Amino acid sequence: MVRTVLILLGAPGAGKGTQATRLAESLRLPHVSTGDLFRTNLSQGTELGQKARTFMDAGNLVSDSLVIDMLFDRVGQPDCAGGYLLDGFPRTVAQAEALQQRFDGGEDRVVIDIQVPDELIVERIIGRQSCPKCSAIFHTRFNPPTSEGICDHCQTALTQRADDTAEVVGTRLAAYHEQTAPVAEYYRQQGGVCAVNGNQHPDKVFEACQVCVTEAAA
Repeated sequence: MVRTVLILLGAPGAGKGTQATRLAESLRLPHVSTGDLFRTNLSQGTELGQKARTFMDAGNLVSDSLVIDMLFDRVGQPDCAGGYLLDGFPRTVAQAEALQQRFDGGEDRVVIDIQVPDELIVERIIGRQSCPKCSAIFHTRFNPPTSEGICDHCQTALTQRADDTAEVVGTRLAAYHEQTAPVAEYYRQQGGVCAVNGNQHPDKVFEACQVCVTEAAA
């Protein structure tokens, strides 16, 4: 049985999370996030979680091989038999190579790179506001609340994440370009990447991503 493995790439703030949720629902694919894998294994005290904690307690990054073990433990479950969507992985070429080595040849891999200029990403992130009560998301420019600083839905004062600053975003983008952007080039050499313009309405981005999946399956 051929499994669809959809890999979403893009800088922080490019909109991967939004599109991952929509695509997973549309394609009926489990949405596999490495962040969720860590939280699940750590909270349940699994053998893999205990190994990860050993790295973390020593102040070290969890090894790529252990992350891959967590990933394939998850995608080996019955709900992933027809495929899955990867969000937040691989983050480096080394991880992409390790992932490829674990595939058994029964995968129909689709790689989508959501591209957004750095200056727009900075603007997107530093203008984000959220409601601590109902979790509604606003933006000072793109989706401002009716009353400045107040949630439209529950009238609670909006907050901003402490790390949503130009300085922190700049650091994250620099790390992305150094470590993660080369992953797209790796996959181009491995058979192709579908580039999607992320500088448009989320519905348009979603439609473009759907086209990528359809064309890959043709």
